[in-house]
Amino acid sequence: MMLGLSLSTYTIVHVIISLIAIAAGFITVFGMLTGNRMASWSAIFLVTTILTSVTGFGFPFDHFLPSHAVGAISLVFLVVALFAVYVKHLAGAWRWIYVVSAIIALWFNVFVLIVQSFMKISALKALAPTQSEPPFQIAQGAALVLFVILAIFAVRQFRPAAA
Repeated sequence: MMLGLSLSTYTIVHVIISLIAIAAGFITVFGMLTGNRMASWSAIFLVTTILTSVTGFGFPFDHFLPSHAVGAISLVFLVVALFAVYVKHLAGAWRWIYVVSAIIALWFNVFVLIVQSFMKISALKALAPTQSEPPFQIAQGAALVLFVILAIFAVRQFRPAAA
């Protein structure tokens, strides 16, 4: 039991939060690409992404796992994004720092989504049972390239009006 929930219910809640975070993240990045701050979507993205990382630590474990490292690193980038947008109000360099840190946090969520998809979806698991096979590597590589491109364009395009 985690937070009074069975493991299966806790997992479902974690997955739903994660999917909301990813969807809100893509909407937020779309806003960045169009120069629109989308403050509400950004807040939803940041909160649900924090919840994704925090709830990830709630699963039973007996030693530190790679997923914990991803969650901890993601939380560092999320703190930077929160500081940039809510303390520094995207002034000066904090604009691009926010964009990059938010997009990295979103990439971590998608990275984990790909890992989990290859673990849980039988057709993908058959293609890459150990996650060291080319289909898995191509999926992760394509995601990384996509996020680097998104970050470059978002840094160039995101120039929201002063709050």
